[in-house]
Amino acid sequence: MKTFLRATAILAIAAIIAFGSSNAPACTGITIKPKDGSIIFARTMEFAVDPQSNIIVVPRGKESVGSTPSDKPGLRWKSKYGIVGMNGFDLPVIADGLNEKGLHVGIFYFPGYAKYQAVTDKDIPQTLGPVELPTYLLGTCATVDEAVAAVKKVKVAEVVFKEFGFVPSFHYIVTEASGKSVVLEYVDGDLNIHQNPFGVMSNSPAFDWHMTNLSNYVTMNTKNVEKIDLAGKEIKGLGQGSGMLGLPGDFTPPSRFVRAVAFSKTALPVEKANDGVLQAFHILNQFDIPKGAARGIEHGKEVSDYTLWTSAADLKNLRYYFRTFDNSRIRMVDLKAVDFDAKEIRTISIKGEEQIEDVSGRAK
Repeated sequence: MKTFLRATAILAIAAIIAFGSSNAPACTGITIKPKDGSIIFARTMEFAVDPQSNIIVVPRGKESVGSTPSDKPGLRWKSKYGIVGMNGFDLPVIADGLNEKGLHVGIFYFPGYAKYQAVTDKDIPQTLGPVELPTYLLGTCATVDEAVAAVKKVKVAEVVFKEFGFVPSFHYIVTEASGKSVVLEYVDGDLNIHQNPFGVMSNSPAFDWHMTNLSNYVTMNTKNVEKIDLAGKEIKGLGQGSGMLGLPGDFTPPSRFVRAVAFSKTALPVEKANDGVLQAFHILNQFDIPKGAARGIEHGKEVSDYTLWTSAADLKNLRYYFRTFDNSRIRMVDLKAVDFDAKEIRTISIKGEEQIEDVSGRAK
């Protein structure tokens, strides 16, 4: 497996090491279920520095080796299924991706809570690092049940990547084409598997805490509260949205989780997968973090997370959509049109500037 990074990538990683402790990436994920039976999982990716993501195409039969705390070769596997997804820093690993069987796996940052498994010498042949888990699951599993069974057989260890300089804090969401979804979290050295009925994801704390926190918002309703009687005085609501009054609007993970559930589960049903993809992008507009809106100080320097890219995976029709900070045009990779029998991993650049169309001459 390729492990060397360009000098610019190393500098970017160093920035994350310096800045990433309290200003964690603020990713948000949602699931949309159109009437045609398709399943759309969509998410944002935020960092304080550009992780230099691109789309990579991982072929069937790709051989990989997991990392271990001792630097000995870990788990060896060969991909049964082709994969399309986002990487980072030119690494041949998937941060967010879809395989040809309609299984999606995504990494979400989990600072302050992630603690991976202890391993012995006997465990080394079954060990891999936190960054490698999605690539392993996508390459070897077709369903959520298969992914759950597979993750129970391996060890995800406290692997310090030499290029990173730290153990990345992650938890993971796994979704299949039926809509079934689970969250995988390593806390205090144990693997916790949570059923995810909403298909929603954010960052710390743990997933079960977020589910409990929803109880604080049981009074919210899609219908307006037109008026109330208060000590004989009629108090009228002010315009649309009074039923959702009190919905948290900040960028913290708990607030984003609540909004993600509220918006994705109250969205009007759409007919087809393509409509669901567009609906997902529209909903995730509510989570787009502009540069400068979420700032912090780390090691005497100011950092600011912002939304670098947003993706949507159509798990039934096997299409992977994306847009970027620099180009809001939605682009797509059709997995059914990709050659998964190629010998090596290939890259599709996501770079490109926004094109502004001048329509002045169309005036009639």
